[in-house]
Amino acid sequence: ILNSLGSVYILLGEHQKGIELIRQSLEIARSIRDGVGEARALRNLGQAYQNSGAYPQALEAFQQSLQKYQTFGGLPESTRALQWLAVTQASLGDQPKAMAILRQALEQQRKIGDRQNEAWILVMLGQYLGESGERGEARARIEEAITLNETLRSQVVSQELRTSFQPLFVNPYQRYIDILMLSEKATPGVGLAAQAFQTSERARARNLLELLVESRADIRAGIDPKLLATERELQQRRQAKAAIQIALLAGKHTPQQAAEMAQEINEINAQLNDVEAMIRRTSPRYAALTQPIPLTATEIQQRVLDDDTLLLEYSLDQKRSYLWAVTTKEIHSFTLPAANEIEAAARRWLDLLPKSTQRRYERETELAAAGLSRLILAPAAAHLQKKRLVIVADGLLQYVPFAALPKPVVGENAKADQPPATSHTPLIKEHELVSLPSASALALLRNEIKGRPTATKQLAVFSDPVFQSNDPRVQLAKTNRPTHAAPTESAKELLAQTLTRAAADAGITSFVRLPFARQEAEAIAKLTPKDQQLKALDFAASRQTARTRQLEQYRYIHFATHGLLNSQHPELSGLVLSLVDEDGKTQDGFLRLSDLYNLKLNADLVVLSACQTALGKDVHGEGLVGLTRGFMYAGAARVVASLWNVNDAATAELMQKFYRAMMVEKLTPAAALRSAQLAMLRDPRWASPYYWSGFMLQGEWK
Repeated sequence: ILNSLGSVYILLGEHQKGIELIRQSLEIARSIRDGVGEARALRNLGQAYQNSGAYPQALEAFQQSLQKYQTFGGLPESTRALQWLAVTQASLGDQPKAMAILRQALEQQRKIGDRQNEAWILVMLGQYLGESGERGEARARIEEAITLNETLRSQVVSQELRTSFQPLFVNPYQRYIDILMLSEKATPGVGLAAQAFQTSERARARNLLELLVESRADIRAGIDPKLLATERELQQRRQAKAAIQIALLAGKHTPQQAAEMAQEINEINAQLNDVEAMIRRTSPRYAALTQPIPLTATEIQQRVLDDDTLLLEYSLDQKRSYLWAVTTKEIHSFTLPAANEIEAAARRWLDLLPKSTQRRYERETELAAAGLSRLILAPAAAHLQKKRLVIVADGLLQYVPFAALPKPVVGENAKADQPPATSHTPLIKEHELVSLPSASALALLRNEIKGRPTATKQLAVFSDPVFQSNDPRVQLAKTNRPTHAAPTESAKELLAQTLTRAAADAGITSFVRLPFARQEAEAIAKLTPKDQQLKALDFAASRQTARTRQLEQYRYIHFATHGLLNSQHPELSGLVLSLVDEDGKTQDGFLRLSDLYNLKLNADLVVLSACQTALGKDVHGEGLVGLTRGFMYAGAARVVASLWNVNDAATAELMQKFYRAMMVEKLTPAAALRSAQLAMLRDPRWASPYYWSGFMLQGEWK
C-alpha cells in the first residue's frame, strides 16, 4: 500500500512525499526479505528520481532493482527494469549505453510476447537512434512500432476503448514525425516533410474514419436477437437513470448522491460498451468492413484542397512542434516551439478572452493574441495569401478561435532583427476559416454526402425548452392557454450581462431559461416558408422530437439550448431539451451523444447554438471526441459549434446574421459565418472577440 500510495504522489507531481512513502515500503520489504517487493519499490523509487530530474539517484535505484528482479523476479519484470535503466542513461547523456540496454530489452521482450511493451521499446530505441544521428535505422524501428500499434488497435472492437487506445508512455507517431522532420532538415528536398505530414494525418484520422465508415453500415443485421434485446434493455436502463440524474442535479442534492448516481450510470455504460463490442465482433457486416486508410499527402492535395485553400496542420510535441502549410501544389513545413510553450500562450489568451469585453483588459488581451500568433502563424506568414484557411489543430490549439488571431506581418513591414510582428487585423477580415478533425476525414465525409438522399425541407429549429416544473408555461399548458410566453424586457436586460449557455461544469444546480433563444429561433424561422420548417419550441423542443425520423427531411438543423460535456465520458455529453412535460412531470430531455449515433441525417448543416459544444475529451492523436463528431457520424456535412460559454444575446444576434447570409444572400455556410462575424466585429456592442469568435465551422466548406 505504501509503495502504491507513493507512486500516486509521484503522478501528482509531489515527488518528495512519494519518495518518503516508497522508502518506507522499501524498508518493510527488506525487513521481511521480500525480494520482489524490494525490487518493485526500488523501481518506483527510480521512477520518482527520474521524474524529479535526480538522474544519478535514479540510475542507482534502477540498477539495484534490475539485480533484484534478475534474482527473484521473472523475465517481464527484469525487462521493464532494463527499459527504465535505458531511459535514465539517456537522460544522463549516454545514448550509446541506453541503446545497448534497449537492444537487450527488445531481445528479452520478444521472448515474452508482450507486443505493446515491444512497441514501447522500439519507439524509445528509434528516438535515441535519431538523436544520435542514425536516422535511417531510427525510422525503421519506429515504423515497426507503428505497425505493431495499429495491429493491436485493430483488435479492439469497442469504439470507446479504440478511441482511447494509446501506446504505453510514448506516442510512436510523434516520434516518427520528429525523426522525419530532423531528417528533412539534414537532407532537404527529398520528401520527408510530406511524409511527416502524412504521418500526422495517419495518427489523427484513424478513429473518425472508422466511425464514419461504420455509420452507414447496418452492423446489427444477422445478430443474435438475445444480444440485441440485451442492448435495448441496457439502453433503456441508462436512459432511465440519466433522466433521474438530470432531475437530481436540477434540484437539491448532496455530492454523495450525485457521485452515487454517476457511478450507477457508469456501470450500466460499461455493460453496454461490452455488449456493443460483442455485436461488432459477431456482426457479419462489421467483419466485412475494411479498415479505412488515411489519405496520402498527394491525395489530400488532389482530393481535398482547391486552389483557393491553404491547409494549416499542427502537431504539438514535448521537445518541438511542427506546422505544415499545404496547398494543391506545395507542402511547406516549419518547426515551432515545444507544446508547453505554445499551450501556455494559448491558455493565457483564452483566459483573457472573457475579460476582453472590459476596456481595462483590452490591451492585455491583444498582446496575448499577438504573442500566440507569433508562435503558431508567423513562421507560415508568407503563405497566408489564400482566401480560405483550413485548420487541423492539435492539443489546446483545438480550443483556439483562429478567426480572432491577428495576422502576422511579413515582407517590408517585418523587422529582421526583431520577433515577427503582428498587425491589428484579425484573420477573419482577410480569410474564411474552417476547422477539420483531419483532412482525410473530410474526403470520406464528402463520399458519404454524395450517396445520401437530398433533404426536401429547409429548417428544423429546437429552442426555448422547458427545464423546470415551476416554469410559467407549465401552468399555461394546464389551463389550455397559448404556450408562447416570452421573458419580459426587464428580465432580458437583467440576464443579458450574466447569462451564458452553460451550467457550471458538472456542479449544476439548475438550468436557466435562455431569454434570447426564442428570439433567435423566431428570427431564423422567418427566413423560411412555414411548410418548409419544423419549429420545435417549448415542450415540443424535446428529446422525443429530436429522435424522430422527420429530421431526415431538413437541410438545416438548429439547436438553441444548453449543452453539456462530460470530458471523462464523452458518450454522456449532450444537449439539454425539455426536462418536463405539459403536466410538469419530469421526463428524459437529455439528447446524448449515443442518441446522435442512432440518428440518420441528410443535413447540409447542424448548428449547435449552445455552450462549449465543439469541445470534448481531448484524445491525443485523435482530436476531440464530442458532439461535433457525433453529428458528423449521423450524416451532417458540416457543423457550427461553440468553443466556450457563449453570451446569449450576442449569439442570438450572430445567428440571425448567419442565417440571413445563407438563406437570403445565398452564401455557403463557411462564407456566411465569416460574414456574420465581420458584421459583429463592426458593431461596437459586439466588437470584442469574446462575442463573435467562439463559433467555428467544422467539415465541408464547399
